[in-house]
Amino acid sequence: MIILKDILYKIPIEKTIGSTTVAVRNIEFDSRNVGLNDVFVAIKGTVSDGHDYILKASEQGALVIICETLPETVINGITYVQVADSHKALAILAANYYENPSEKIKLVGITGTNGKTTISTLLYDLFTAAGYKTGLISTVKVIVNDTRYEAKRTTPDSLTINRYLQEMVEAGVEYCFMEVSSHGIHQKRTESLHFAGGIFTNLTHEHLDYHKDFKEYRDVKKKFFDQLPKSAFALTNADDKNGAVMLQNTAAKKYTYALKSYADYKAQILENNFTGLLLKINNNEIWVKLIGAFNAYNMLAIFGAADILGMETLELLQLMSTLESVDGRFQYLISEKKITAIVDYAHSPDALKNVLETINSIRTGNEELITVVGCGGDRDATKRPIMGKIAATLSTKVVFTSDNPRTENPDKIVEEVEAGVPAEHFNKTVSITNRKQAIKNACQMAQENDIILIAGKGHETYQEINGERIDFDDFKIVNQFLNALNK
Repeated sequence: MIILKDILYKIPIEKTIGSTTVAVRNIEFDSRNVGLNDVFVAIKGTVSDGHDYILKASEQGALVIICETLPETVINGITYVQVADSHKALAILAANYYENPSEKIKLVGITGTNGKTTISTLLYDLFTAAGYKTGLISTVKVIVNDTRYEAKRTTPDSLTINRYLQEMVEAGVEYCFMEVSSHGIHQKRTESLHFAGGIFTNLTHEHLDYHKDFKEYRDVKKKFFDQLPKSAFALTNADDKNGAVMLQNTAAKKYTYALKSYADYKAQILENNFTGLLLKINNNEIWVKLIGAFNAYNMLAIFGAADILGMETLELLQLMSTLESVDGRFQYLISEKKITAIVDYAHSPDALKNVLETINSIRTGNEELITVVGCGGDRDATKRPIMGKIAATLSTKVVFTSDNPRTENPDKIVEEVEAGVPAEHFNKTVSITNRKQAIKNACQMAQENDIILIAGKGHETYQEINGERIDFDDFKIVNQFLNALNK
């Protein structure tokens, strides 16, 4: 048991009713999980307000209620702590409860629209290969040294983050690489974490269903760098105009990387094909197994971060050359009939454009590029026609289909994607809402040497339809159809 006043340390408190010397058990922000002697933190969420469940939490045995608005009736024997911001209070509580584990390891956060998963995962792979005990918190998975957990969201809640970090400390982990989403920053899930460094990848049209406009989206990302301590490093992409914005008010030591601009870490692409990239990084030539200019940026960020963290250059280059692509990120196979299928997570206009331009820069032009793409439901609808235009303009054939429709009508989403197709490209598009049928159709269209891109879902092994997740794996499905064609 833990004494309440010990975990309230550093929380700005407006009012307290009851004792702060009581012994408490767990911290919960979901009233359904509250048990005897727990602390319940009432959070105002996007869907529901935890303040509506204070009475329920009390009935289930909560000993402490932390809230922004005190209930009209207070119950004798329960301690009430009023705070200005429950999200921030939860983050500080979580860090204190788990004894501030982020201060005991080198935690590096990666933020930006695209590249977060690739950079964080490959930094984990790199440092693990170098012999360090390493942790990872990503969209795809959480790894504590060698123990793997399924990830539920890009940036977990404060309690989950600190629980994993404490587990890492107990396992002797030295470095942890963590994806930091704009949602996570905005909801203060990363407050009270001590970061040894931050990496900015890029900023493009995304999450405008959540943020009111692009400026707010950018400023939320910037806040992450504003909060870095003087002891940390801030590494940003100098080729993205927002890279300089991220560095404006940070106390951290500033570093940049770029392909086109002057930077601390500079690279040139010497060769680019379906087997990998030949790069020249700060006058060192290196062959890597990843493909495309966007991965050149990712590898440059990895090189810069590892160099700043003290890895010796020769060892760093040798280990980078062994790194493999991340699941669902330009993951490809070549069938017996020499049809190339590529599965990629590209679900924003910029990501889709990057992948298609990469494929077009490698292909000869004699083969077809068949793109299967859709857009998710209950998310930023303004990007749908933009993605339709990009797919139709940069592909030779396009199959528009369903992604994760969630609670929206998938046919309506497809229509909104189609609306962006320029008139001169109408004849190269077809719409098949059923995603499995759409992939099958693309496979049947393809001839020898053709390329199929299946975009949007990448590593995901499900489709989310009306609140349910059904099994669905793009890579397995395209592999299955291409194998059937071989027979």
